[in-house]
Amino acid sequence: MTPNHGSLLYEGKAKRVFLAEHEQKVFIEFKNSATAFNAVKKAEFEDKGRLNCQISACLFELLETKGIPTHYLGVAGDSWMAARKVEVIPLEVVLRNIAAGSLCKETPIIKGTELSPALLDIYYKDDQLGDPLLTELRLERLGLLTAQQRSEIETIAKNVNNFLKSFFNQIDLILVDFKLEFGIINSGEIVLADEISPDTCRLWDKRISDPKARILDKDRFRQDLDNLLEAYGEVLKRVQGACAKPRNCL
Repeated sequence: MTPNHGSLLYEGKAKRVFLAEHEQKVFIEFKNSATAFNAVKKAEFEDKGRLNCQISACLFELLETKGIPTHYLGVAGDSWMAARKVEVIPLEVVLRNIAAGSLCKETPIIKGTELSPALLDIYYKDDQLGDPLLTELRLERLGLLTAQQRSEIETIAKNVNNFLKSFFNQIDLILVDFKLEFGIINSGEIVLADEISPDTCRLWDKRISDPKARILDKDRFRQDLDNLLEAYGEVLKRVQGACAKPRNCL
């Protein structure tokens, strides 16, 4: 099902954003595209968009029950989500519970090292620049946030991590690390935006010890492993088994 949407506002690597009938509402279509290494590597996986959309919807609704403000309004089809229109803050906030990925390439920290408390990194969201990691002074120089806004974003991010880490643990998944994005809605409130899915989270299966077989996220694509859709489907099955059916906004 495709909602009755307006013109295309934005198209990214994994989603398209369309105007809705209300000026402060948008429809988001989750694409079947998979990209890695700043879109140097690309492929299409039939049904990937639906899987990410439904996983994100469940997780956004769970976060809302914990008082986390989000852009999410409801599902609008298998691969469609309705959301509040936001002014995107061009930052990526990454929470790391276990060392993996770029952290192990940029530092001598060994992959698999537990990080407690979680490491919070902030990156400038710009593909042409390679989404660079920001230092404290660089973030201040960019002037993208007030001190209060930064504090608010970091508090929300840490609360999201605490909840999701516990939630995933209950369904035998390890939340290794994940990326969050934020936006500002018409009222001026900062809300969690974008998506929360195996595209934006590293998730390991607690029931499997093999370091490759346990991967249930986009690292399967990055590392040329098979069964990407099966991995995403397993995440959806476990998430749906622990939460109510997402609300339909149509």
